[in-house]
Amino acid sequence: MNEMVKAVLLFIVGLVCLIKGGDWFVDGATGIARRFRLPELLIGATVVSIGTTLPEVMVSTTAAIEGSGSIAYGNAIGSVICNTSLIAAITVAAKPGSVDKKALRTPVLFFFAAAVFYAFIAYTTGEFTRPVGLVLLAGFVVYMVLTVLQMKGAKDAPAQPGEDSGEKEHSAIVDVALLVVGAALIAVGAKLLVDNGTVIARGLGVPETVIALTFVALGTSLPELVTAITSLAKGHGALSLGNVIGANLFNLVLVSGMAVTVGPFHIPEEAQVFGRNASLVMDIPVMFAVMLLLTVPALLRGKLSRLQGIVLLLIYAGFCAMQFTM
Repeated sequence: MNEMVKAVLLFIVGLVCLIKGGDWFVDGATGIARRFRLPELLIGATVVSIGTTLPEVMVSTTAAIEGSGSIAYGNAIGSVICNTSLIAAITVAAKPGSVDKKALRTPVLFFFAAAVFYAFIAYTTGEFTRPVGLVLLAGFVVYMVLTVLQMKGAKDAPAQPGEDSGEKEHSAIVDVALLVVGAALIAVGAKLLVDNGTVIARGLGVPETVIALTFVALGTSLPELVTAITSLAKGHGALSLGNVIGANLFNLVLVSGMAVTVGPFHIPEEAQVFGRNASLVMDIPVMFAVMLLLTVPALLRGKLSRLQGIVLLLIYAGFCAMQFTM
């Protein structure tokens, strides 16, 4: 009982760290975007995404080193599904609006290229080897180089919304400090939530495979959720959308790339659907489906609708329900 009480208290501390860290992180990121006149979506898809993906990197890499391939694998795919059909869905359902199609194109194309490669390996070999990890990490490097070049071309972009809206201006040093300290608090908060939330879940009898795809994935995605909610509250929806899409890409090329490189693993086969591997039958197809539903309308019409957000939330509810009934 004492261990459970301690876990609950640390869980609450982690939540406080996440909330305050998210507040400072968004302030720092939007301050940098305004200072260099960069599109918020680009900042969200790079700087903010790297910061909010740190918990996934730490959890998956540690799990791979310790031989827990199911945690590393389930966390990456589960986080993509959670980011898209819960976090982005909340953003879209709460405040649908127009998006910068040009800024969105690069992270979306890179995500689907990485996802197709990831799925090809999963369906043909079922084994994620060290060379596969190195290819994924190379994809991360190429994406960052291209995005930095795109940012340079965007320096003459119009002023960001909210630039003259009376928001408090900080010095460049303060903006960077807010970004770094905010990211650190988010990482610490996420670790406290995941570690102690897992203790609570196991105490309630939840299986480890289900914890990987749902609880751990949700826990390590909390920075994205906090950033999304904070961004919405501060009127920076583009930052939130860019963060989710960038984080999804990084879950495949950075999180999985690091995990596979340090500790190669096979696709876990504990969960079955209709007698077949649940990951191949359900998890990977759902990952593609939710990202297509989020991004295709945005790229074609340049805007998002509330209906998209509602449908994505329903998909996430159904996905979680399936995980707990297998």
